[in-house]
This record gives sequence, structure tokens and C-alpha cells, in this order.
Amino acid sequence: MSLQKNALNDLGRKIFLDRYALKDGSKKSLKVGDIVVVVSNPQTGQREIGSVTAMENGTVIVKLDTGEEVERSLEHVDKPLETTPAQMIKRVASGIAMEETKEKREEWTERFRWLLEDWRFVPGGRILTGAGTDQNLTYYNCYVIPSPEDSRGGIIKTLGHMTEIMSRGGGVGINLTSLRPHHAYVKGVNGRSSGSVSWGALYSFVTGLIEQGGSRRGALMLILNVWHPDILEFISSKRQMGQITNANISVGITDDFMKAVKEDLDWELVFPDTNYPGYDKEWDGDFVAWKAAGKPVNVYRKVKAREIWNSIIESAWASAEPGIFFVDRYNAMSNSGYYARIQCTNPCGEQGLPSWGVCNLGAVNLSRFANGNDVDWDNLGRTVRYAVRFLDDVIDNTPYFFEANKEQQLSERRVGLGTMGLAELMIKLKIRYGSKESEAFLDKLYRFIAVEAYRSSSDTAKEKGSFPKFEAEPFLESGFMKGMPEEIRRKIAENGIRNVTLLTQAPTGTTGTMVGTSTGIEPYYFWEWERRGRMGSNIERVGVYDEWRKANPEAEQLPDYFVSAMDLSPEEHVKVQASIQRWVDSSISKTCNVPNQYSVEQTKQLYELMYDLGCKGGTIYRDGSRDEQVLNLKKEEEKKENPVEVKQIKPRVRPTMLHGVTYRKHTPIGTAYITVNADGASMEEPFEVFINVAKVGSDVAADAEGLGRLISLILRMPSPLGPVERAKAVIAQLRSIGSGRQRGFGKNRVMSLPDAVAQALEEHIGTVFGESSYPVLPDEEEEEAAKQFAFSFDALHADICPVCGNATFMFIEGCKKCHSCGHSEC
Repeated sequence: MSLQKNALNDLGRKIFLDRYALKDGSKKSLKVGDIVVVVSNPQTGQREIGSVTAMENGTVIVKLDTGEEVERSLEHVDKPLETTPAQMIKRVASGIAMEETKEKREEWTERFRWLLEDWRFVPGGRILTGAGTDQNLTYYNCYVIPSPEDSRGGIIKTLGHMTEIMSRGGGVGINLTSLRPHHAYVKGVNGRSSGSVSWGALYSFVTGLIEQGGSRRGALMLILNVWHPDILEFISSKRQMGQITNANISVGITDDFMKAVKEDLDWELVFPDTNYPGYDKEWDGDFVAWKAAGKPVNVYRKVKAREIWNSIIESAWASAEPGIFFVDRYNAMSNSGYYARIQCTNPCGEQGLPSWGVCNLGAVNLSRFANGNDVDWDNLGRTVRYAVRFLDDVIDNTPYFFEANKEQQLSERRVGLGTMGLAELMIKLKIRYGSKESEAFLDKLYRFIAVEAYRSSSDTAKEKGSFPKFEAEPFLESGFMKGMPEEIRRKIAENGIRNVTLLTQAPTGTTGTMVGTSTGIEPYYFWEWERRGRMGSNIERVGVYDEWRKANPEAEQLPDYFVSAMDLSPEEHVKVQASIQRWVDSSISKTCNVPNQYSVEQTKQLYELMYDLGCKGGTIYRDGSRDEQVLNLKKEEEKKENPVEVKQIKPRVRPTMLHGVTYRKHTPIGTAYITVNADGASMEEPFEVFINVAKVGSDVAADAEGLGRLISLILRMPSPLGPVERAKAVIAQLRSIGSGRQRGFGKNRVMSLPDAVAQALEEHIGTVFGESSYPVLPDEEEEEAAKQFAFSFDALHADICPVCGNATFMFIEGCKKCHSCGHSEC
């Protein structure tokens, strides 16, 4: 096996040595001259490759490949035991082949080595890291765990499952729809629920704390279905800095919701009746099953379906999220629909999975199969068949640390075979990505892959047996199987099939970059770019582009088949995705990367096309819509490009006349008068807020005035968001902030002054929830609770205590004294 066949560029070599090469964890073998991965910048965590030049008393001196010399403690140095890809390939091939019988083990070891050689097939990163080692790391990239039980214990139990998976190298998907809405009554503690979004924020926060297998942060997908009463808060959560920071979010979209959007119908936000006697034991988040059983449902309020849809579009345009997950379509097409309902996807969205399902990923590198002006179909078919066998063996070779994962995967044996290098292959074949010609080519290519994959799995089933939950008749009646060629359907009816699903399209961001090709099914983003990441900043140039430039030094323009993500129209992006989805039994991780000047309307076109053309979901990323992004155009190239004229967003100027409404709210620190002044054609767009509470000159009054000024600044400052959207953002931040006490009960409950301001803004902009959104105590319970509310400090004009912070600091008998902590100024 030639090392040249497995060559890597500089960045690829960094990724290989840092992430996937086997390492000496004890570092006992570390010596002068060894190749190491070292933290070159302790502040940023940036890592570089170098060689050890000296060692003394736990300190290592490393000469980096860049020529710089650094001195670091031993803990900041990793020693790879594998320094060439050939060593890793040998380990992985023989490790996975151990699941074959003794008679076939040598044969499949050689076949797997051929498969991995020259990067024809690139397994998921966890497989490259763990296969053939004694490390207790999962080979599976991602998991879906059950929706949390709607209780404090259930929520924390889910958190425990999530952290355990992430600590072992896996990403996690969670559908939050099982959790009761914000402010819903919790009978057991006579309180209110903080809602699904707040618990999602907890999961997001913990994800940011976890180092996965010592090499990367956790990955999390949170999904909320479109009928849930918290859906509007969920949609805007990614636009609130610090709320849900370390998770991808998607909205579970149903077919009846899309019908309501197209016909401009009302849409009910609903949730199971939590007073139903069997609620605690029977509710698991599957609303379809709940309704089908005739169990009670509460309607919290009605909104226009287009209001929710437009909110999704605007948020995706502004912050690249939420994505969309067409949950009904996914289940209609699912091969496992006869025994399991898909409620969630993995963090990148390419695999919808049942509870405790896993992603078992690997990608065929299509860039290796260009043969003149055609595809090397013979070797591509051989690669697909071997790759299916390889991934099936992974199922038996990986460690399982949750018995539920093991039971689920062994019962259905899911495989997620995908592709990388599609864009490079199409350039080599001179086919423009997104063109009519490309649609026909993609249909032929991915049909071929699907047929070869299913043929391989059926042949393996004849040899080793079908997956345990296989039932031929319902399996062949899935939406996907109905579209497969008749020869494959007959073969499965006769032989069975080894794996319930076989195909997916993962992003392959790191592995694709390592082997130097286009990632997933995406087009190239740029021909030259600056890549920022754990391994530092690197100026990269696409290989196939570089080759063409060298062969055509005098050419001023690229051929039309050199097309980047930014050159494509919304229709071209989605049509490629739909052409491939036709032959993928799972789903596709596809981001429509579009320029900064793309409009909200174009974003809407993208998402509606995804649904109309049969996609199962999708995401848009508008360049520059987030503070940080992985890929950036080189600055010098940005200067060469014609600048795009962008309309300047100006601050709102105070008109001569504003209309205002004053809301009276009883708060824990006294009665607050909250005035909201508005402008706009309908005088309903909040412009400024004034808050009066307590006596002028008190700390409470000063804090209230400051809060009002900051809200007013947010409402007036330059922003692509409209006044109502900004008001909603303020509401989301202030709602339910608690204090030491509360005022009122049921729908009149006020937890703090900020909570009162949020309620006033909600009422003003017309988004205040209906009464059913704030279930109230029965009259007799409320009266009893009122009796227990023993003392109010309103009449005594309490201030905030500088020691304990409670609003119980009062001027009595010539002295200011706190009635909570006893602090006195006398």
C-alpha cells in the first residue's frame, strides 16, 4: 500500500494527528524527536504539529512545523503513536473485520483495507478514533434519546443521559415537546412550569461544558413541534444571546401545519391535559398516539399559521436557525414506521431516529471515482457494497454504555452510508452543480448508490440474517421502499434485509476537510478561504480549482461548472437536495449557504421549496448572520470583489407625537406604573418604556428608571429586527425572572418587577397568552393562598436592602432597617 495514495495536505495532516491517530495517553514513550500535537496558544487552545527538541522536569520544548519554538508543560502535549494514515487504516480495517467469522476475517480485512485506501471510503470520525483500540469510546457519532419525562426528575434524568453520551464522544438529539408549556400549572408543587425553552437552555449550557473524548465540545439538537404553546419563544431563542447557545434547534413541522400556512388558516397551540389521571405515566411526547387514543387535549390559544411560519423564516434569516424538520413526511417515508415513530434527529439533521437510536456513519468519497468524462461505476459499486458490510460490522464492534442503545441498535441495525466529494466529482465531469443536467446526473448517481447498498444488505441478510424487527410486508410498504426498483423489492421479499435503513447524507465537515475534498453533498463555499478552528487559521485553496488555474494561467473567467454556494439560486440549492433525497432513506444535512444580501423573501422561498419538492428538512445560512463562522473569504479577496450595496439600518427617530398606554402592575416591590409609548402607522410599535415604582430617590426607583431606559434604547437602536420583534426579545429575557417573593396568583401572578414589565409589553403588542395558557387555581384554593400571603411592604414604601437584596429595606422610627436580614444603617 503506497503512502502516496493516502496523502494529506498540511491541514489534513493536522486533523489526522490531532483527532484520529492513536495516541500514547500516558506519554511514557515520549522522547526527543517525536512528532507531537501541542497547544501553541494556551489562551485560544490552538494546536499545532511539531517535533520534540528537549524534555526536562515535565516541561517539553517543541519546534513547530511553522518554525516557531514553544515551551509547554507535559499536559499540553499529545504524542500520536500513528504518524501516517496507512497505520490508522491498517488498525481500523483489522479491528472492524474482527466481527467476521474466522474463515472470512482475513478476506474482509483486505477488502476493508482496499475500501479505506486512498480515502475511497471515510468512516465517521468516532470509528477512525476507536476501531481496533481498547478505548471505551463509542464509534457512533450521534444519538437520539427519549423526550424528557415531564417532571423535575425526568428532566434531570435526560440531562444525565446526555452528559454520559457526550463525554464518550457522541452528539445528542432531544425533542422537548414532552415538556409542559411555560407557566403551566404544576399541581404537585403548587407552582408554574418554567417551560420547554428554559430546560432546553439548561441542556445547551451543559453541552458547552463537556469535552468529548478530549478533542471537541458536545453537539446537541433540540426540536420542538409546531403545535406546542412555547413554539414562538423557542423559534426566537437563538436570537437571544446566552439563552440557547450550544445547540442547533429545529421546528418539527407537520403536514396539516403546512396546509394551514398555504391556506392562511388559524393554528391551534395545544398540549395534553395535565390533569388527566394517566398523564404522568402515559405521556411521552408522541402527540399523534395521544390523540389517536382519544385522550384529552387543552387548546392554549389560536394564532395564524403564517405568523409562526413567518417567525421561523425571519429568525432563520437573522440567525441561521431554526432549521425545519418535516416530521410527518419523515415518518411516512420511514422504513421503521411500522414499529417506531421518529420524533427527533441527530445534531446535524441527517438522521431521524427513534428513542435510543444511533447514527452509524461513513461516507463514500465520490471525488475518487471520476473516470474521464464518466463515473467509474464498477469501483463505485464495489466501494458501496464493502462500505455497507463495514458499517454493519461496526454495530457489533462498538462499545455500548447504555443497554437501551444496544437493544435498539441490535434490533434494527441502522446504517448511515453517505457521500463526500460530490462537488469535486461534478467539476471533474464538467457538470454545473444545480443545473438541469445535474438533476439528471444526481438521480442516476444516487439511484445507483441506493440500489447497490440495498443489494449488499439483502445479500448479507441471506448470509447472516435480517435485522430482528424485520417484517417483509410492512417494510416494503414504507414510502421509501415503494419507490425502490422492483428488482430490489423482490430480492428483499425473498432474502430479507440486514439493516432497517442504509443511507444518509452527513456534513462530513472534519473528515472531508482532512482528505481534501468537498464536504457532504455541499458545493464549494469559496475557491480560496480562511478556515478558523481548533487547529488555528489556515488559508486554503480548493485542489481542483488550483489545478485548473495552473493549467489555464491566462484565463480570466472560470468555466460555468465552477460554481460556489454563493453563486447558486435558492431553487438550485433545494433542487439538488431534493434530487438526492429521492434516493436517501434517512435524511440530508444540507445548508443553503447564501450571500449576506439575500432577503427574507428568498429565505421563505427556500423553505417552501424544500417542502414542495419532497425534502425532509433543511437549514439556511446567510453569510455574516452570526457573530462567528468557520469559513471566511480571504480579506484581500473581499477587497477585490465589487462591494455589495447594503442598505444602512438607521436608528428610529422620535416623532413629534407618540401614543402611550400605562399599565398598573402589583409587584413584590410595590405597585408599578409601566408606560409604553408607540409609533408606526397603527401606533402599535413600541418605541419607549417608562417605569415608575416606589418613591423618587429610592434605589428601587433608580433601578426601575434604568430598566426602562435600557429597554427604550433596545427599541430605538439600529437593528434589522422590527419593533415588535425587538419587544418580543425583551419579553423573552425578562419573563419569569423571579425574586424572593411574588404578588398575585394564577394569571395575575407577578414574580418580580422585570416580570411585570414583560407582562405589560406582552399585553401591549397583543401577544399576551389566553387564560388557558396560565391555568389558575380553583377559587377556594386562591382564597386560601391569599390568606397565607401574610404581609405586604407596598404601603411602607420598601427599598432594596444593600446586603441581602430583598425589597424589605424600610425607613421606620428614624432608621433604615431590613426586615429580611436585619441589616441596619443606625
